[in-house]
Amino acid sequence: MRVKTGDTVEVITGKDRGKRGVIMRSFPKEERVLVEKVNLVKRHTKPNPSLTAGGIVTKEAPVHVSNVMMVCRHCKKRTRVAMRFNDQGVKQRVCKKCGEVLD
Repeated sequence: MRVKTGDTVEVITGKDRGKRGVIMRSFPKEERVLVEKVNLVKRHTKPNPSLTAGGIVTKEAPVHVSNVMMVCRHCKKRTRVAMRFNDQGVKQRVCKKCGEVLD
C-alpha cells in the first residue's frame, strides 16, 4: 500500500466522498485503512463493568484503500503516489502533481 498511518487522505467514492482525514490505522492484509471521522457507524454495546456504560457508540469503520487518495502536503491536492530512489538508493514516495517528496 502506498498510504501509511499519519497520511492525510481524501475519500473519492462512497457516502463520504470529498471528506479528508488522517489515517489512524492501516490493515495491509485486508487492504483497508481507518480514517478519522470517515465511514462512521453506530454500534450497540453492553455495559462493561471495567470500562464503559452501555449504549449506542459511534465509531469509524475501515475503508478500502482503493476508495481513498493521498493529499500532498505541499500542493494540497489529492494525487497519485510515485515511488523513486534517491541518491543513496532509498525508496521514497513522490507526489505525481508537484514532484515533491512525501516522506
